[in-house]
Amino acid sequence: MPAKPPIGIFGGTFNPIHFGHLRSALELVEALSLSELRFMPAAEPPHRASPEVSAADRATMVERAIAGEPRFRCDRRELERHGPSYTVASLEELRGELGRERGICLIMGCDALLGLPQWHRWEALLDLAHLVIIARPGWVFPEEGVVAELLEEHGSSSDALHTMPAGKIVTQTLRPQDISATNIRALLQSGLSARYLLPESVLAYIAERGLYAKQE
Repeated sequence: MPAKPPIGIFGGTFNPIHFGHLRSALELVEALSLSELRFMPAAEPPHRASPEVSAADRATMVERAIAGEPRFRCDRRELERHGPSYTVASLEELRGELGRERGICLIMGCDALLGLPQWHRWEALLDLAHLVIIARPGWVFPEEGVVAELLEEHGSSSDALHTMPAGKIVTQTLRPQDISATNIRALLQSGLSARYLLPESVLAYIAERGLYAKQE
């Protein structure tokens, strides 16, 4: 059995980070008894266009948002690598740093799970980490195909996260959070307030840097 509780890895563009991200992360830490959760901003996301806001600004917003929560960290490693921010490369680095026995939990939504076969070297992910899938209300998992076979072979309870370093898929239901970065950007670009959708420290940084400015 691993000597230390597992860590969580929460990747994304965080463009910008908001209370939906933060509340989901906190619930995951507590429900799964994670020792920490690392937000890992993608510098060059492989599956979508790069955000207009720089990776450095997005990482700084993450750092401001999580200040004061000791179980959260911002991991900037993908900002320090050139080329697309491939998750498998980050997990390989983490596995080298943490050793073979420490549990690593890669957190993703149901939509990301469905697109997993299009990820770079996706077959290696379960050799490096567990997958924790955030279950969305009303979402139905596929009954056939590659993803269905993965769930059949690797699906497990959360207990496995504390007894194995990698290799299992765990589904976790969280409190619904109807907040999206897309809607926040639209509000700000329209000159409307996004207050109470994201931390005041992040809103202040957005104002300081003139991010997501109102479009004329």
